[in-house]
Amino acid sequence: MPIKVLAFASSPRRGGNSETLLDWLLASMSRESDVTIEKIVLTEADINPCRGCNACEKLNHCVQRDGMDSIHDKIIEADIIVFASPIFCMGVPAQGKALIDRAQVFRSRKYVLKLPVVPPERKGKRLGIYLATAGQTWDHVFEGAIMTIKCLFHVIDVRDRDIRYLLVRGVDEKGAILSHPTAQTEAEKLGPEVITELRSRFQSGST
Repeated sequence: MPIKVLAFASSPRRGGNSETLLDWLLASMSRESDVTIEKIVLTEADINPCRGCNACEKLNHCVQRDGMDSIHDKIIEADIIVFASPIFCMGVPAQGKALIDRAQVFRSRKYVLKLPVVPPERKGKRLGIYLATAGQTWDHVFEGAIMTIKCLFHVIDVRDRDIRYLLVRGVDEKGAILSHPTAQTEAEKLGPEVITELRSRFQSGST
């Protein structure tokens, strides 16, 4: 069964540390014959901020017509969703937060309209990955972003226990991650591990 990977690069700086980490991960996944990968660069995705109008609680879709129209369906169809970000002011950058806020439509579907986000047979068979880089080396530097990412994955039916993390501290200037002693190895190891885990779930039917 083909595995669909949907990846978001949320940094406003193209080719920076978080996108490089993402590219290492995706390259390792692409070597698997049954995997299809789509990478979306959020600076180019035309996603407007959420208006907070709550129209999605009645309409089951957003009233705005923009880049989220196509991304919405891709999120539902993906087996693995990867979100990569740098840390800006202890959270994800504005480009990534716009996508996360627009996921309100999934929250409305799930909790207000009581409709499924994904078919019941796909629950427990979706995995999430959060990749993040930070210039600071504080122990708590990723905590704010992780809570936001968990919220995103929760409303799109990826359970907390099905989220994998690769968090790299102390890489600030562009290209700093290239000198990190373990980041590339960890990213290239994580990709095949997640693919293998998902294949196993498909084959066994377990969740």
